[in-house]
Amino acid sequence: MLHLASKSPRRRELLARLGLDFGILEVDVPEQRAPGESPEDYVARVAREKAGAGLLRVVAVSGAVVLGSDTEVVLDDEVFGKPADAAEAEAMLRRLSGRTHRVLTAVSLVSAGREARVLVASEVAFAALSDADIADYAASGEPMGRAGAYAIQGGAERFVTRLAGSYSGVMGLPLHETASLLREFGIHARTPRADGGA
Repeated sequence: MLHLASKSPRRRELLARLGLDFGILEVDVPEQRAPGESPEDYVARVAREKAGAGLLRVVAVSGAVVLGSDTEVVLDDEVFGKPADAAEAEAMLRRLSGRTHRVLTAVSLVSAGREARVLVASEVAFAALSDADIADYAASGEPMGRAGAYAIQGGAERFVTRLAGSYSGVMGLPLHETASLLREFGIHARTPRADGGA
């Protein structure tokens, strides 16, 4: 049985696109970058800790496989987490304005006997944003709970001038790489029926 160790509704939606049945494990893992830790190592560690915390919850379930993931926005080696309020969201968006940043998404898959993981890096270029653009987007509430204070699949899509990498990875779960990892565990993605049937 596959389990997703995440509170993110976006990750639930993305994983569902692979046509899989899965359970949800809401885990609490501290998301704090250690001194000297690279952004890549940080995002990979958090994803692994989420998966591990989830596995502890279902370790008694035979054949349980747990997926953990983490996504961070990185600019000039600084990790932009989730904004605490609208003012912090505006400050992040001002920093991203007119610049190209990286989005790192790590996926960790664990079971009682094995582990596999992947790190996907994408580049996203933003247009120069006006103060009105930034204030309007921050006031929408959409930046809250999002790394880097934006959702590429939402209102911020209009800010993006170029994307190199994985669109679904920027959303929170790179589907191509995730499907490949799942195959290693004998779990095969399928296309969901358009009529909602099995």
